[in-house]
Amino acid sequence: MRHLFIINPAAGKKETTAQLEELLDRLSFPHAVAYTEREGDARRFTEEAARLGEPVRVYACGGDGTLNEVVNGAAGHDHMAVTNVPKGTGNDFLKIFGPDYRTLFYDLEGLAVGPQIPFDLIDCNGHLGLDVVCAGVDARIAADVHRYKNWRFVSGIGAYILSLVENVLFKGIARPISVHMGEIAWENQPASLLCVCNGRYYGGGFMPVGDAMPDDGVLDMLLVRKVSLPTFLRLVGQYARGQYKRYPELIFAHHGQSVALSAGEPITVVVDGEVMRDTAFTIRLSEKKVNFFYPAGADYRVPRADKTS
Repeated sequence: MRHLFIINPAAGKKETTAQLEELLDRLSFPHAVAYTEREGDARRFTEEAARLGEPVRVYACGGDGTLNEVVNGAAGHDHMAVTNVPKGTGNDFLKIFGPDYRTLFYDLEGLAVGPQIPFDLIDCNGHLGLDVVCAGVDARIAADVHRYKNWRFVSGIGAYILSLVENVLFKGIARPISVHMGEIAWENQPASLLCVCNGRYYGGGFMPVGDAMPDDGVLDMLLVRKVSLPTFLRLVGQYARGQYKRYPELIFAHHGQSVALSAGEPITVVVDGEVMRDTAFTIRLSEKKVNFFYPAGADYRVPRADKTS
């Protein structure tokens, strides 16, 4: 079994790369290390490893974006398995393994011999996601955060707050959109957001569907209709805690395999942190899966406290 660590030096704080290198120096098993320099490197390194045809475990050392690239490179290859060493500031997908996920997934010796399981993937216009795909005000907020991060003296949370203020207060919450999922046909009407969940967490800790499972062959989808600013502010906390069932008049749910959305203007869609823009999207359960490995002490199954009421 080969072990390949793909490190994104730009992820997380500057000192995290040195700390990770110290851990790698002490590993008891042979391993290779590759460093990304630009967008797409993590996927390219993974695809190169796939072409060798040997059993390999690939460690995405970074945030959700690094993991997404590795997943896209490894999807559909039975001889490969991937995981995420939580070096990034987000690492939303790993939150399904509980509050101690950072400690568990930094135990590299335990991680290397941990179990693996095939996880489902979301296909969004050909780009694969492991966690959550979102479209609407939350996607626009996430997309604009990157612009504010380049501002001097603006922190990560500061960039998020500025993007939230811009998109909620000044640009408006809802946009006209057509959405077709199951029996729900939303024809060119204003909607606030759409999320498609394979995992459970996104946006730094939002948990729209608390019992979403990445291996059940089902995508859990929520469409939030147009709401006023006061309603949005009242609802967002409930939405973040997975309480969508309490608001059937505002939040439409569908649990299935696909959803289609379109609009007259380009729609901003975010796939595991990766921004896409187009006037039409088909989001569906992919025919591909990806083997995901994790420490033996971790458990991705839903904790009782996370279940929606």
